[in-house]
Amino acid sequence: MNHWNNRTALIAILVAFTAGLLGSLSLRSTEADATAKVTQTARSVIKWRTPVAFGTNLPALGDNILQISERLRLATAGRIQLEIYEPGTLVPAFSITESVKDGKLEAGYTWLGYDQGRIPATPLIAAVPFGMEPWEYTAWYYEAGGQQLAENLYRSHNIHPILCGIIGPETAGWFRFPITDLSQFDGLKIRFAGLGGRVLQQLGASVTLIPSGEIFQALEKGAIDATEFSLPNVDQLLGFDKVAKYNYFPGWHQTFTASHFVVNLDRWNALSASDQTLLEMACTSGVIRNLARGESLQGRVITGFADKGVTPIKFDLELLRELQTISTAVLQEEAEKDADFAEIWASQKAFMADYRNWKELAYLPRDFE
Repeated sequence: MNHWNNRTALIAILVAFTAGLLGSLSLRSTEADATAKVTQTARSVIKWRTPVAFGTNLPALGDNILQISERLRLATAGRIQLEIYEPGTLVPAFSITESVKDGKLEAGYTWLGYDQGRIPATPLIAAVPFGMEPWEYTAWYYEAGGQQLAENLYRSHNIHPILCGIIGPETAGWFRFPITDLSQFDGLKIRFAGLGGRVLQQLGASVTLIPSGEIFQALEKGAIDATEFSLPNVDQLLGFDKVAKYNYFPGWHQTFTASHFVVNLDRWNALSASDQTLLEMACTSGVIRNLARGESLQGRVITGFADKGVTPIKFDLELLRELQTISTAVLQEEAEKDADFAEIWASQKAFMADYRNWKELAYLPRDFE
């Protein structure tokens, strides 16, 4: 009888232990499922308001961010959404980075040269007079330390910048009359951006920086005598060719124009590594697609100049050499005033000198024909 009771007790203990173990496992499984659901919910949707500096109706210059946003939406089945706001509808076009810095916005898409007044080195990662070719710039940015320098520059401003687009040289400007001598810039009222504007100021020009949507009206009413802005296809859409019939080349002041996706640094650090990688991949895709789109559109626009009474003119080499001399002096002056500028400019000069060994051997001369 005692043997039977002992056996029964042992079975009861085993049953209780098994039930407890299963209950514990079930509880742990439930807790794990709940944790997984919370984690998935927390990262399920990234929905960021993203104002842009340029209208998305402008091919190559402005519409690149639309394609990036759409690719992100499709690749993540709608989990990452960038809500694009046209210039001035959410914040002023020149105030995007300030709003992102302060956390008023999660992100933005802009030309960092607009920050020149607050952060003197920004034109070097946006557009440089007599600077690198677009593909040369991307080589420096991705492979020769440019990305790290850009991130370091903006870290103290609570911003994480990601190179997200690039286009080729702008035109050198639209003028009401032919330019044959640099002395003609003295007293000229012109819309010009970045370090190129500093160069023209050295020549006596009255330089102003106004948003794209205001340029045509200023040109038409005579508030400015000339303007630069972007690629021929963009400038044509903005109507510059209706007022100023002399379009000059090459775009010495912006041999490339880089656009960046800027993210509030706290927001960026809160992302998972996988989401950070997704955003970086989308922007890297945006860079090559943006350059391809911009290059594909310009030939046909220039072909149509004759029908519009527009004369495309190339500055002669002597005039370009004079502009380059002044540009070099301006760059050196900026480097002497700002340590970040000096560091980035030194990095770019070193890379350009090294790259020139390949460039001059591998590519046909520009004046081959």
